[in-house]
This record gives sequence, structure tokens and C-alpha cells, in this order.
Amino acid sequence: MSLPAPPKAPKDPRRIEQLGRVRTDDYAWMKDDNWQQVLRDPKALRADVREHLEAENAYTKAMLASTEALQAQLFAEMRGRIKEDDSSVPASDGPFEYYARYELGAEHPVHARKPRGGGEEQVLLDEQAEAKGKAYYQVGAASHSPDHALYGWAVDEQGSEYFQIRVKDLATGEVLGQPIDSAYGDFAFSPDSAWLFWIWRDENARPSKVFRRPARGGEDVLVYEEQDEGMFLGVGTASDDHAILIHVGNQETTEILVIPAADPTAAPTIAEPRQVGVKYSLDHWTDRWVIRTNADGAVDFKLCVSEAAVPAKATWRDWIAHHPGRYITGFAAYAGHLVRAERVDALDRLVVTARDGSEHEVAFDEEAYALNLEGGLEYETTLTRFVYQSPTTPRQWFDYDMASRERTLRKTQEVPSGHDPARYVARRLYATAPDGEQVPVTVLMLKDTPLDGSAPVLLYGYGSYGHAMEPSFSIRNLSLVDRGWIWATAHIRGGSDKGWGWFLDGRREKKTNTFTDFIACAEHLIAQGYGAKGRIAAYGGSAGGMLMGAIANMRPDLWGAIIAAVPFVDVLNTMSDTTLPLTPPEWPEWGNPIEDAEAYDRIAGYSPYDQVRDQPYPPVLATGGLSDPRVTYWEPAKWVAKLREHQAGGAPILLKINMEAGHGGASGRFDFLKEIALDYAFAIWAIEEGWKQA
Repeated sequence: MSLPAPPKAPKDPRRIEQLGRVRTDDYAWMKDDNWQQVLRDPKALRADVREHLEAENAYTKAMLASTEALQAQLFAEMRGRIKEDDSSVPASDGPFEYYARYELGAEHPVHARKPRGGGEEQVLLDEQAEAKGKAYYQVGAASHSPDHALYGWAVDEQGSEYFQIRVKDLATGEVLGQPIDSAYGDFAFSPDSAWLFWIWRDENARPSKVFRRPARGGEDVLVYEEQDEGMFLGVGTASDDHAILIHVGNQETTEILVIPAADPTAAPTIAEPRQVGVKYSLDHWTDRWVIRTNADGAVDFKLCVSEAAVPAKATWRDWIAHHPGRYITGFAAYAGHLVRAERVDALDRLVVTARDGSEHEVAFDEEAYALNLEGGLEYETTLTRFVYQSPTTPRQWFDYDMASRERTLRKTQEVPSGHDPARYVARRLYATAPDGEQVPVTVLMLKDTPLDGSAPVLLYGYGSYGHAMEPSFSIRNLSLVDRGWIWATAHIRGGSDKGWGWFLDGRREKKTNTFTDFIACAEHLIAQGYGAKGRIAAYGGSAGGMLMGAIANMRPDLWGAIIAAVPFVDVLNTMSDTTLPLTPPEWPEWGNPIEDAEAYDRIAGYSPYDQVRDQPYPPVLATGGLSDPRVTYWEPAKWVAKLREHQAGGAPILLKINMEAGHGGASGRFDFLKEIALDYAFAIWAIEEGWKQA
């Protein structure tokens, strides 16, 4: 059977002059000038662009036709590992226990509560019913008011991340007032339950204003307007209900504004004015503020305290000192205790501090594991909650009594089709980077997997924004591991796996460390017999998709397949377009190529789209979402067109655009698995060179 011919994208060269430098973009036409409208209504997409994307989808479907049975099998396996009528561990708050549960076969959950100690269930929000007939339905924030009388939720019905906020009276079931449109997926009730604080997204999809309205509906009043397009906004309340907090920040700078809960209509007061490079978060702990910050050179963060009404930096006193390599990732405050989460050498731990200053650590023994502090809804309690998991161990939810140190297992993730941890082994390896740094790699495989290079490997990486790749349990990865694959996660620089300094060593001027770390991980796996050159599938999404594009250009010979999900690959053009939602907020991460010639040259030197050249590329699958506001659909589309133009080998370059979703892909818990099944089937097909037999 002959291979179908790939779509040939027309070239329409556009000359771009910037800082005395000139570049030509042959595929700039794929960006619809009306992209803001497309985010809100995908039907508004220009006809020639739609035709091209649909041709790409048809080509991908034809090329992967031989994998359709495999995709169905992978999907069935993954779905079989999900408890279809699963429910969360109830969270106690006052007279009620709040939880979410799934009906059999449902894509979306039901939010509900019961009286504490037992009683009849009250449904707060039935997502499955609300989503009926909608191609996309995603709930962001959802919470009850502190007096338990109201329930609010933010919903996105096109994947554009423009949310609508609705509030329901739980006594009558009535949705109150006019819904809030063009909102961010975040909101907060005031501690007195009288007000709702929410964030408005502008026409370029940026969060730029905080409003307040009566919780039961009424006029919106502007509370705060952010003038810097490079900042994100958040709203919340202190754990002890002392204040309403407005969070302003980007990857390197923070400012928090405080509104006293006793006077929720008061103007917000800045706690500590923003200073470039200084991050802080704060919470109120009965009689003092606790501040987590990197100020004064505390690269891996420290905790300070302040007894001031407004916690300006001049009032901060060091409490938990900074220790290099011990990254304080966060904390949760309770009336009698404070729990902080720390990460040391890519492993998490929890430390409990009592009001008298005494401390103890919550310890675990596995070689690689993930630990997440889930906290709770109540302040006056000795109980906190955490989730423990590892690549071989399904998630376990524990309630932990901070006073008695007793752990109570509340739930273990069920795998209905069966899971025997003893069949698998997880290991922590260390690859040596070109500059001598030791890069952790977590591997998961069957115990009897031979280490002679014969096993195919999937190497996953991200390496941006300080996001750590936790060694977690995945019902998806097992479908490859059970087929004799080795799943490897590269804890590369740009993430915070080894502390905040690990992030700083993989951003802006040092961004290429992210790429060379990933390549070093692949070479180490090969040297240790875990894999072989040309038998490794590289996998990454979003900024991890940029990683995929970079390593495809730098070392195409290493990979047997590259899967780039919603990949940020057109870095130079995107960082030069101030109308795009994430451009100004991203300049601290990559640099500003509009004003800084050094940043321009540095980005141009690694931007995957700009560095595509004539050479043999391995099989590539790029995916995207039409209404994605973070990585716009034209980035993978342009990249694929240019890769094909310069492909000096015979391997296929494929593009799959979800025409009804955004950055996160399909919104349902099962529909999303179909997209993962496609990725994995492509990896198997590519490594086994199925495209040569097509």
C-alpha cells in the first residue's frame, strides 16, 4: 500500500525586520488575524486555514489507520484502570462534608455534600448534566461560600479559558443574578459570604482587573487594575479568614495586596511593593503573617514572620532559614500547626511545626515518590491531608494528625483491571550534563526488562517555569510499560526538581541547559543499557514541546519518534507579538526580543521553528487545540510545514489539531485518554517503523 501524500502548505514569504535583524516567515499566513474571535468561537476561523488544518488531520488519520485497533486497545486498557464510579475523599467543613463523585461511564463529576456524620446527599453541581450536548465543558474553580448557603463555579465551554462564573442559592437551587462573563477561572467568596471577588480577562485573554460584586448578584465594582501586561492575577483568602488576598506576579516577581476581612469593601493595601526578582507568598496564622520568600538571596526560599497589620518587608523576621538545596515549595496554616512542603534532590517531604516551635518530619522510604500536601477546608483542626504515590504505587490519601502524628489511610486509588506493584521496578538514575551537573532520571519498567538496549524507551521532559516532574503513579504509562517499554522522566533544569536554583539554571540566558540535559539523559540511558540510539521516543508538551523541537534540531539521530503536544515552537515570533496572551508575562522566562538584541539572538539560536534545517528528522507527531490561548494552533501547524519542507529523510511528519478544544485537550476524563492513546500508538508505530510498511 502506498503512503498518502502529505498536505503541501503554500508559502507566502513575509519579511520581518527587528532590531536591525531580518527574518523571513513563509508560513505566517496560518495565523488568523481574527484569532481573538476564533478563541471565543472556533467557527470564525478563516476558510483557507480551516481547510489546511482539516487536510492535516485527514493525512494523520490516513497515516495512522493501521494503528486504530491499537489505539482502541490502549484506550480500553487505560479506561479499565479508572474506577468509573470513583469519588474523592470527603473534606469536612463545619456542618458538612464536601466531595466530588462520578457516575458510571460519566465524563464529568457531580459536586455534592452531606451532613457531617451522615445524612442525605445534596447535589451542588452536576457537571455531566451541564455538559450534555456540548463539545467542550471544563469547570475551573468551584467552591461553597463560608456560610454554606451559596455555591459558585467557573466554566469554560470552548477551551479558550474565558470562563463564565455562576452562583447558586443552595436552599432554592436558583442561579442568582447575571452570570459573570469573560472571567478568569478563579474567584473567592469573602469570609463573611457577602461578596464575590473575580478576575476579568481582556480581549487579548489576559487577566487584568479584579472586581467585587454582591455574592447574590448585583453591580460589579472595580477593586484593582493591573497596568503591567506581564503580570498574572489571583484572588483568595487567608487560612484563618483574616483577609482577602490579591496575588500579582509572574515567574520571578510578586506583589500581594491585602483587604481586611472585617472591611471587605475597603481599598486593597500593598503588603510589599514588587521588586524584580523577589517572590513572596503569605498567609495569616492567627496572630502573625507567615511569608515564604526568596528575598535576600534565599534562592531556595525561606519562611519569615510578621506581626504587623500590613506585612511590609521591613517587618519580616527570618523564621525558617534558607538552606541551599532545600527548596521550600509551600506551606499550609492551621490554628495549632503549620505544615511546610520541601523538596531535596527531587524528593518531597513534609515538616510539621507546632505553635511552640517544635518540629517533626513526615517520612517515606521509596527510592522515588511524589508527595502532595492537599490540606483541608478547616482551620481549627489538628488534621491535614496529603497524597502519596510513586511510579509503582497508586495514589494513597492520608489524614495526618499533626498533634498525635497518627496517619489514617482514607483511600487508595483503585485500579479495577488490576495492578501488582511487585511486577514493576522504579529507579533513580543520574546523568552527567555537559557542565558536570547530575541530572536525575526516574525510570519505570517491568522487573524482568532486559538492560541490553533492546527495550524501547519513552523519555518524557518539560523543563520550564520551575515546574517539577514528580515521580507519580500513572494509569496511562503502564500501557507502554506492560508492552516491555521503559518509561523515563528527565528531571532537567528549568524545572525545580533540585530546587529553585535548578530552575534558574534553565531559563533565559541558560535555557539551552534544558535541552542539553535532556540529551544527556538519553545518552546515559543508552550507555547503561536502558535504551538504544534510534529506539527512544521523546515526549513533551507545551514548553516541553519546545524542548521536543530543540532536541529534534540538535540531535535528530537519537530519537525513533518525537511527540510534541501543544508545542511552543515558534518562540521568536510569539515573543515578538505583544497582542498574544502570554507574551509580556513570558519575557522574564525567555527574554524580550523586541527591545533586547542579545535576547533576540539567543532565542533565534534555539527557537525550534527558526532552527529547522535540511537534515533527516525522525517521525514527528505534533498536536494542538484550535481555541488554545497559550500555545496557539498556528505554532505546531507552521512547524510541521517547515519540518516537511526540510525533511532530508523519509520519516513522516504528522499534525493533529483538535478543532473543538484548547490547551488541555479534550475536557472529559475518557475523551482525554483517546488523545493519549493516539500519542502512544504513534510512538509504538514509529519505533517499530510501521510507517515503512504502510
